[in-house]
Amino acid sequence: MEAVVHPPPAPVTTAEACAALGVSRAGVYRRRASLAQPPATPRPRPASHRALTAAERQRVLDLLREPRFADLAPAEVYATLLDEGVYHCSIRTMYRILDANGEVRERRNQLRHPVYAKPELLAEAPNTVWSWDITKLMGPAKWTYFYLYVIIDIFSRRVVGWCVVDTENASLFKDLFEDTVAKHLVSPGQLTLHADRGGPMKAKATAQLLADLGVTKSHSRPKTSNDNPFSESHFKTLKYQPRFPKRFGCIEDARQFCREFFAWYNQEHHHVGLGLMTPDQVHYGQADVVHAARQRTLNSAFEANPERFVNKPPAPPDKPTAVWINPPKLKAESASLN
Repeated sequence: MEAVVHPPPAPVTTAEACAALGVSRAGVYRRRASLAQPPATPRPRPASHRALTAAERQRVLDLLREPRFADLAPAEVYATLLDEGVYHCSIRTMYRILDANGEVRERRNQLRHPVYAKPELLAEAPNTVWSWDITKLMGPAKWTYFYLYVIIDIFSRRVVGWCVVDTENASLFKDLFEDTVAKHLVSPGQLTLHADRGGPMKAKATAQLLADLGVTKSHSRPKTSNDNPFSESHFKTLKYQPRFPKRFGCIEDARQFCREFFAWYNQEHHHVGLGLMTPDQVHYGQADVVHAARQRTLNSAFEANPERFVNKPPAPPDKPTAVWINPPKLKAESASLN
């Protein structure tokens, strides 16, 4: 920090120096601003004939430490003594005496928010990390809703399980998850399930279910939607679909729409994050075949008209190899350098 606070040589900017040394630019600017300010002048001491003597200060301190005043604020002590016809000093002076002896602090246990660890999840194959969430679908009348539960594989983006119900309940998710795990032949210890901190996600029944199935649970940090990006992105794709209605007439209408949507999403939707492949192609191990076929098509186009490809021969988008939720900082930096 000290090496960057003082202006670096002309060829090096502050941003470059901070990046090279791994320090925060905001901290550097705050440090420079503090150094530019004139030093604070100490508070002048009162005249000797007005200041309390050492004996008087000790008497006030002993008084504040008495059992009847130990749990009272200086203002309360000051008022009580005045009612008894006693005056020693002002309220502010009582605070100064206490502060000089390290006795000005919060004595009660204050509520402190726990520090939540940032989830860092890596999926390098299907059925290793799933994400799930619940979204509302508006019903036929105002304030009526249906609840859509969706489980998505973050590596292939495939919706591996879903259901539409009329309530939000952990027991309903239990049935859905058990069926989905059995359908995809997930072994104990193979899967991590990520979710936000909603009621059904943190319910005791959900935690017991995951423990029984040998599934590792993971949760987003509170009020951090970026910790569950794949479910959030999927719900946006769902609700921005042109045929998505404003309201559903009944729960069967909602289920029929979801059947058609998820079939299209898994089998036909070419996902940018998957190298323009469909979730089913990636989930069921067809990525290599599809990528090779695309490369042959592009090779034929290049051979037919090489002058149209100025920089290099064409290549299809890269196949997905690894997917992160919150990649570690070092990995993100090395990836950007590559």
